[in-house]
Amino acid sequence: MRQLFLASFVCLAMFSNAQEKEKPTEKANYALAAKFSPEKLKSLIHSTHVSPNWINHTDRFWYEYSTPSGKNWYLVDPASKSKTQLFDHNEMAAKITRIVQNPFDGQHLDLKDLRFTDDEKRIRFEVQSTKDTIKSKEEIAKLKNKSDTIKKKLYHLEYDLASKTLTEIGDQTKEKRNLPWASFNPDTTRVYFAKSYNLYWMSKADYDKAVKDDKDSTIVEHQFTTDGVSNYAWGGDEYSITTGGEKEEEKRKGVYLSWSPNGQYFVLTRKDSRHLSPLWVINNVGGKRPTLETYKYQMPGEVDSTETDLYIFNAQTLSPKRVQVAAYKNQTIGVWRKDYNKSSMIGKRYIGYWHGNDQEFYVSRSSRDLKRIDVLAVGVDGSVRTLVQERSNVYQDIQKPYLVNDGKQFVHWSQRDGWGHLYLYDIQGNLVRQLTSGAYNVDGVQAFQSSNNTIYFTANGKEEGEDPYYLHYYSLSLNGGSAKLLNSGDFDHQVSASESGNVFVNNSSRVNTAPESNLYSASGKLLMKLEKADLSRLFDAGYKFPEPFTVKAGDGITDLYGVMYKPFDFDSTRTYPLVEYVYPGPQTEAVNKAFGRSMDRIDRLAQMGFIVITIGNRGGHPARSQWYHTYGYGNLRDYGLEDKKVAAEQLADRYSFIDVNRVGITGHSGGGFMSTAAMLVYPDFFKVAVSGAGNHENNIYNRWWSERHHGVGEKVSAKGDTTFTYDIDRNSALAKNLKGKLLIATGDIDNNVHPANSIRMAEALIKANKRFDFLLLPGQRHGFGDMTEYFFWKMADYFSQHLIGDSKMDEVDMVEINREKPLRR
Repeated sequence: MRQLFLASFVCLAMFSNAQEKEKPTEKANYALAAKFSPEKLKSLIHSTHVSPNWINHTDRFWYEYSTPSGKNWYLVDPASKSKTQLFDHNEMAAKITRIVQNPFDGQHLDLKDLRFTDDEKRIRFEVQSTKDTIKSKEEIAKLKNKSDTIKKKLYHLEYDLASKTLTEIGDQTKEKRNLPWASFNPDTTRVYFAKSYNLYWMSKADYDKAVKDDKDSTIVEHQFTTDGVSNYAWGGDEYSITTGGEKEEEKRKGVYLSWSPNGQYFVLTRKDSRHLSPLWVINNVGGKRPTLETYKYQMPGEVDSTETDLYIFNAQTLSPKRVQVAAYKNQTIGVWRKDYNKSSMIGKRYIGYWHGNDQEFYVSRSSRDLKRIDVLAVGVDGSVRTLVQERSNVYQDIQKPYLVNDGKQFVHWSQRDGWGHLYLYDIQGNLVRQLTSGAYNVDGVQAFQSSNNTIYFTANGKEEGEDPYYLHYYSLSLNGGSAKLLNSGDFDHQVSASESGNVFVNNSSRVNTAPESNLYSASGKLLMKLEKADLSRLFDAGYKFPEPFTVKAGDGITDLYGVMYKPFDFDSTRTYPLVEYVYPGPQTEAVNKAFGRSMDRIDRLAQMGFIVITIGNRGGHPARSQWYHTYGYGNLRDYGLEDKKVAAEQLADRYSFIDVNRVGITGHSGGGFMSTAAMLVYPDFFKVAVSGAGNHENNIYNRWWSERHHGVGEKVSAKGDTTFTYDIDRNSALAKNLKGKLLIATGDIDNNVHPANSIRMAEALIKANKRFDFLLLPGQRHGFGDMTEYFFWKMADYFSQHLIGDSKMDEVDMVEINREKPLRR
């Protein structure tokens, strides 16, 4: 009997071993991921939305749309419900070929800077040729190398829509774009700019000389401030952002002036930053010698002993009047400008008018901790009226008041009841009524029609049964009543309304639907179907839509909304590692709601052999309740981590193909910070992280983001002196907790999230005797620039090696990149 048992055991063991040998070894699928590189996607995905170019501020518009058959240009007239091609493509190609003498065909037209003439009867555009021509005297004058006189000729062409004739026109007929430093006054007789830390103006005639030759010695400049110095400059501190350029202060700089409608006054702010400490990065690869870049950078909790000055200038005397607007220590002043519309244009030039009327303009005033925000009316005589006060025990957001009824009333956005809603005020600051209410978020007012006293606004979370992030468009009478939905459908909707508000273009999709673009009237009536994106080539390549999902947050109550990306060769009988792509917010969440090009970062990573998910977290996107948005206040390191963990656990319980014992996490910037934090707070759950450009040390990240979302303490002494305190948990404090595999990456000249964040994290890990990996990307700033693709494949290698057990980390060449571009000799 015992012998029989032993024989059975041996047979069972042999069968088990045979099964293990038959089990296929997991392989990282580099080939499938490479099929969806950014270079390949350019030919697989064409246009996905319609961007209307409204013609001369009317309801008519044209748009450009690409498909696998080529590029098309359409003219849309809502009044006649007509959509016509601007021209016959084959005929236009023949006409261009005759003039330019480079061959074109109807499928391969490349028209640059297309625009309508004022009479709307003709269109103008440019076409690049291969013909050599001599540069103009003005162009040569701007060159460092005066011998570089040859360029390829750019043809300026005009097409008559009625006669269908194409003619070459001189480049002088093209409206010259403003030089970047030029700020015109309302009658366009003067141009204002900053130089040597002070304010100047020149005549329009002298400006025209500068357009031809910026160094023309006959240009007369009129200086009208004299006390500007470095880091206390009139017109802003563009000079002090970075240094290293030769005589930067002597160059003309743009100045942000806001004008009264009658052109008699302008306003601007000025702040003394001389006392603020500088920060540096060294560009090791930017030139023959490594260069030092210096810039002012305020870190959280640091002392800021000066306030923002607000000045009104009389345009005739150019004398400034300082407005006494102080209320809080280290307060912020924001000057609102009028929206871009027909009334803000003089001819083809945009004028930066202040938001208000001839007698007063409107600004925001915020305390340093953002718990107190005021909407103010400032008179040209320097008087200040408080229109609205917002108070909260956590930070707040603010939007520009929307003026209605000839400026006699305004619509104010506020979260005072816990949700973003609209309130109607008279111009004296008296509340007339709350316009919207309920458990949803108003995104903002988009248009107003005085004829029916109706506002149009976007909002999310109002429609039952939909993802609460999906945006919709609504109308609401200021006379009362409830909001009317104008673009129904269980999709995310992006709206572009005409200036009159009579019509709007609606682009709608989900992550798992092809985008559609349609034209609607202001009443929500479908006028015309415009486009549906052609994704046929993408699907021919094997693409499959991702899958939206919902789970509960760590509290078991809050719904979290995410998207799951599977390998396109998904096998439900297999188990896959899970990778979370994260960004914690609180200003946004890295969860796509509409179809887009996420393949270059999320879909493509899944093709390596992972289930990749993106998921929101409490403390994330502001488009939900204020409670949800500010959940992480005071706990900026750890607030979102539990939700990332429990989301993975719930999905593993729901789907047998997810291996909850192989979970990776990655992200960039705030996501780089969060992915490393997850490895240190939940070291037995998250096994691998790739962290890009992370603000691991939020005590040295910029003041505005860190203090806003984490909070800063304000203390007032018995004498009335105000001081600020700041304390925040850092990733480096938990370095001893690391158990898994961690790759930290940073650009060496990142002047947003300074490389010191990653280097201090590395120091802490070294002192804790931890093995980890570190990648320095030379000459790269925050976004990694032209090394983004390199970083993707390093990330793919890292997760494949440590979650799948297979990678190309032992190979030298990244052939997946090399295949995309021809080898040049």
